[in-house]
Amino acid sequence: QAQVVESGGGSVQAGGSLRLSCAASAYIYSSRCMAWFRQAPGKEREWVARLYTGSDVEYYATSVKGRFTISQDNAKNTVYLQMNSLKPEDTAMYYCAAARSPGLGCYNRVVGDFTYWGQGTQVTVSS
Repeated sequence: QAQVVESGGGSVQAGGSLRLSCAASAYIYSSRCMAWFRQAPGKEREWVARLYTGSDVEYYATSVKGRFTISQDNAKNTVYLQMNSLKPEDTAMYYCAAARSPGLGCYNRVVGDFTYWGQGTQVTVSS
């Protein structure tokens, strides 16, 4: 069964750190573009970071580059998002997603390219 499950959200003060985890079923993890998105109330879902599992291909949104790091543990079928120097504007529901098919590649992917989504984990950053 294809499944994506996020964990690790919480509340922190500005400047703090959190690490999110995304555990995916083996069926949808291997050779797949995996991504983190976020959505704040009243705003559209936006891409944060993505990687291609089993490779060193990574991409970051400009707003998080240098503060967030996406990584993978292929033995655990898990993708992580380490978030440092958090700002109030990082407050959002964070979602992990897997692309609709393996081998699709990770370059220039949009929301519609991702088929498998987790339930989301809330991140709240206070000033």
